[in-house]
This record gives sequence, C-alpha cells and structure tokens, in this order.
Amino acid sequence: MTAQVPHILVVGGGYVGMYTAYGLRRAARKGRIRVTVVDPRSVMTYQPFLPEAAAGSVEPRHVVVPLRKTLKGCRVVTGRVTGIDHAHKVAKVMPEEGPEYELAYDQVVVALGSIARTLPIPGLAEEATGFKNVEEAIALRNKVLDRLDVASSQPDPALRKSALTFVFIGGGYAGVEAFAELEDMARYATRYYDNIKPEDMHWVLVEATNRILPEVGPDLGKYTVDQLRKRNMDIRLETRLESCEKGHVILSDGDEFDADTIVWTAGVKANPALAATDFPLDEKGRVKTLPNLRIEGVDDAWTAGDNAAVPDLTSETGAYCAPNAQHAVRQANRLAANILRVVDGQPPQDYKHKYVGSVASLGLHKGVAQLYGVKVKGWLAWFLHRTYHVSRVPTLNRKARVILDWTLALFFRREVTSLGSLQTPNEEFRRATQS
Repeated sequence: MTAQVPHILVVGGGYVGMYTAYGLRRAARKGRIRVTVVDPRSVMTYQPFLPEAAAGSVEPRHVVVPLRKTLKGCRVVTGRVTGIDHAHKVAKVMPEEGPEYELAYDQVVVALGSIARTLPIPGLAEEATGFKNVEEAIALRNKVLDRLDVASSQPDPALRKSALTFVFIGGGYAGVEAFAELEDMARYATRYYDNIKPEDMHWVLVEATNRILPEVGPDLGKYTVDQLRKRNMDIRLETRLESCEKGHVILSDGDEFDADTIVWTAGVKANPALAATDFPLDEKGRVKTLPNLRIEGVDDAWTAGDNAAVPDLTSETGAYCAPNAQHAVRQANRLAANILRVVDGQPPQDYKHKYVGSVASLGLHKGVAQLYGVKVKGWLAWFLHRTYHVSRVPTLNRKARVILDWTLALFFRREVTSLGSLQTPNEEFRRATQS
C-alpha cells in the first residue's frame, strides 16, 4: 500500500459492490487507485430476472455477471469478510480455502447487502427454500417440474395432491413474480401430461398483510390479486404460516394441508455480518449513512444498498431509500463518482433520486406497472418490465444474451425439461458403489 495510490476495498460483489467497482475500474486501470472486491461468490446475480430464469424464459447463466471478467483492472477475492476494524483500516478475510488473513485498505465500501428475513416457524428451515440466488431459482424450477413427474406417476391420491401443491410465503415482488411465473410455466407443462390438468394444481400465496405488491399501489395490487385468482390461484391475505413440519402446512386461518414445495420470500434484512464491524448501526442493523453515502461519523468509509440507511432526500417525511435494485444501482454510480471526487480533492455529492415506479411480471405476456404515477396492466406492463430490466443488466454482453433468449422464445416453444438430478448429482454413482 502506498499513499500515492489509494487502496479501495469493496466488501461485497452484489449490486452496490459490483456497480461501484465497475465505476472505479477505469481509474484502477490507469493506476490512480487500486480496487479489491471481496465476495463469497465470483458472480453478481441480477435478481429481477430470477423469476424468468426459474420459468425458463431466460438462461440461468445470462442472469449472472462474472466479476473477474466484468471488473478488469480490479482484484477479485473469492472469500468472506468476517470482520472490519476501521479504526486500523483492516478487514479480516476468510478465503474459500485456507486460513483467514488480514487485508489493509485506505477506503472501504461496505456492500454486504441483505439476507432473507426468516421467523422461528417450525419446519421452515428443513422444508422451505429461499429465492435470492440463481441456484435457488433453478432448484425451484427443477422441483416444480419434478413434482409434475411424481404426480403423473403416483396412484396414491394424497401423495399426488401433495406433489401438486405449491406454497409461497410473502406477497412482495420476489414472491409474487416467482409465484406467477412458475405457475405459468407449470400450467404450460401440463399439456405434456395426459393425467394432469391445470386445475389439479394448488398454488397458494400466503401474505400477512391485507395487500400484495405494495410498491405498485392498492389499485394495481387488487388487480393483481383478481388476475391471479382468475387463474385459480389461491391468495390468502392477512394470513400467516404457523408451521410446515414434514411438509404439513398449518396457516393462521385454520387451514391445513400437505405440500411438497414451500418457498419463503417474506422480506429481507441487513446482513448480520455488519455486527462484526466498528461502524454505527441503526435499530434495524443497517449502517447509518449520510446523504453523500459516507458512513456517519467516520472518514474513508462508504456504504449503500440494502445494508445502508440512506436518507431519501426526495421525501419530506424523513424516510430512507427503499432496499431495491433501482436505488442500489444509482447509489453505486454516485458512490463510485464520490470516491473519485475525494481522491481528486473534491467534496462528495449527495445522492438524490425520485423513485420512478415499479414493474412486475405475472407470467408470459402478463404484468403490472406504475411508472411516474401512470398505471399500466397486461401485455404492455409485461413489455415495460422486460424493457426496463434489460436496460439495467450490466454489460452489453449480458444485455445481448438476454434479448437473444427472448427472441428465440418467439419462434420456439417453452422448454419445460426437469433436471432435478442436478440437485443430487452423485446419487446414481452412490447406488452403483453399493450394488
């Protein structure tokens, strides 16, 4: 480390981490700064396309961005930051293999993001799956299609009913989009089964509040509920999951049934790894942040995204920016620019962005959107959803690949092949060794 070449440590390779490093890469290639990105994964996942990847509309490899390829000029470390001692400007790094070591820096960007917010519900850890990364999305796709295979081959009515029951907990964007996209895919897939009809499936969405998709407003939220119910999908509002031990689902409205597939999408919380730092945290475990994205009360430390309490300067109520991709990408761009301004001896600028609106896909050619106060439904909303999100996908390479996937889908039928064996790839070999 030299005083002439500041070392910028970016902790996390998600939206904020990747986009911040992306904004710094040119300065790093010119030798003005050094940039190191540390993340347990070597790719950044573009989460808004996870439902479409699960439904087969987008190739899984096209919704992940390889960090090393994208961040040329930056060093990428595959490992986990287990602690930050900013008083001494040192981070502890646990690599994928080998012992933990210390990494010194001049400035740090805390971009640890969020994790699923769970509750102590009996059976949840054992029976449910999340929906935050591409592995979970593809595993869920494989399971849904595998359950159709099981039901088609199963003479026992109870086992067949359980196989065809799919429960999603949480009515936010992730839950509703995954719920709608996968039902749309499964509905299409039933045409290839002579003994399964769409009405044989039971798709249940459980939401603790009295509405879903709060970001698009009450009218479009009600419209979404009506549209999903027209597809014979079971929407349970003001209902909570009480238990799901051994796949037996018990809801707060008194209903009980068995389900082979349970998906938890009921919100996120700031990464608990923030507790292993000496940065100031708020009551929700987020890093206290100034409008210019500096960490409150300390120098040479920055943050943004889901793990940060960033003041929303467009709000008159003292609110904070919502934890979504729209803010994260824009905050990262401002953060990178501010770091370069400070390196050049200039003051950082505040982050200010008025929320554009929200878009959501409800399956192929179906969607809802609210942009600049204008409400849109149906095919146009679905088209706006795709157009907006493909514009946000990092790198021209990824944009082109996603658009190519969609173009090919116009001429060929949807692919509904299950690769469930990928989840237990050694099972056949294990049986062979025992025979």
